Amino acid sequence: MTNDTNATDVFADHEVVKKLGRWTTEREFTIRARRSTVVLDLRSPEIEEGEVVVNIDVDKTTLELLVADDAEVDQRQIAWTGRGRVKDATGGTGGRRIILVGSSAGSEVRVKRGGVAILTTMATREFIEDAKNAHRTGVNTTVDDPTRNPNGN
Repeated sequence: MTNDTNATDVFADHEVVKKLGRWTTEREFTIRARRSTVVLDLRSPEIEEGEVVVNIDVDKTTLELLVADDAEVDQRQIAWTGRGRVKDATGGTGGRRIILVGSSAGSEVRVKRGGVAILTTMATREFIEDAKNAHRTGVNTTVDDPTRNPNGN
């Protein structure tokens, strides 16, 4: 695992942490979690172009990655301890490359794409708050689909 000071850190200990919508512009993330669920939305057009590196140090955790349909997830640099795996039903090629690096002990990474990613975000408090704000201000929601223009055009 790299210790890059530019990496966006996400820490969870016995809790649920969700980073949804247009929440960052970074391309490197460090996830440290124990007995938790972490949802990381990597679909935002504001994330800089190029490869995205997700450094993980997870123990009995579920990490959900929300990605574009064509994103390629490279899991070859994960050191597995105990049971665990990357669940990616369809896989992707030709899009942004997401590299997973680090260690996983009894944890799993779930990759959610397209409509499944949208439905995952629509079942959150964050989406409800985004929808209320969008209704009040007359803009579009972006938590469910960060690629959508918030101003409606």
